[in-house]
Amino acid sequence: MRYQGSEAYSMETPVRRRERPELEERPSFEVVSGGGLDASARRGVSAQFVSRLRAIALAAAVLIVLGAARVTLAAATVSLLQDNVSTKTQISEAQSLNDELKIERAVLSSNSRISRIATQNYGMVLPGEHVTISLDDAPDDTSSGQASSADGEAAQTMSEPSSQSGLALD
Repeated sequence: MRYQGSEAYSMETPVRRRERPELEERPSFEVVSGGGLDASARRGVSAQFVSRLRAIALAAAVLIVLGAARVTLAAATVSLLQDNVSTKTQISEAQSLNDELKIERAVLSSNSRISRIATQNYGMVLPGEHVTISLDDAPDDTSSGQASSADGEAAQTMSEPSSQSGLALD
């Protein structure tokens, strides 16, 4: 068997083509650039895979944000409802205290209780007669300076009989 292209060339001969003419007409193999396992390993990840990965990451981020917003709204709702319950409790306590204070006010402001305390504790009694002081009976012929001194004396003399008239203020 003979192998093509295995002939030795003579170096002393003038320059001649070292290739055979058959090879020029028809190449024995074809060179494809970028083909093979090594080329696909060097190429890396495809753009389509990266775009799908980005879409999945974006969808996950949107779901996480929506979940966080839902949890935040639920927490705010629970907090607001708890505040409402405490406010209702405070309102009911204030209303019951108001009712108790109204009852106590009615009991403490009764006239019979006030009269009993005045007579028992302070020795006060209701007056038996009424004393009326009229300021219209002032003398007309006195001057204004004398009237003021006379009014002062009249007020003192009028107040003395009222203390002797039966009012006992101790």
